[in-house]
Amino acid sequence: MDALPIAAIRGTVHLVRQARGGLYDLVIPTAVPIAFVRVKYADRIRMTLAEAEAFYRETIVGLRSIMATEHISRELWLRSRHGTWRFFRVAKTGLVELSRNGIPVG
Repeated sequence: MDALPIAAIRGTVHLVRQARGGLYDLVIPTAVPIAFVRVKYADRIRMTLAEAEAFYRETIVGLRSIMATEHISRELWLRSRHGTWRFFRVAKTGLVELSRNGIPVG
């Protein structure tokens, strides 16, 4: 999985091998907050936060079913066919764009 080297920047990574339709693909338990990450291929990587939330609504609903606290981060990572990445924290009311190391952008 192409996301593993990026995830390793933030700590130890546990790749989750599960049936299709799982809530997350990997967990970074050594980071604070602990990150539950769903990785998706994105045909279109340049979109607004609102567009990303609408397009990936089903995935985001699944991530929101994971309890959120200040110590747990639910994240959606998007990768384009050209290798461009975007990272989002799934908040209660929207998405927050993150840098590769998990820090909010802007």
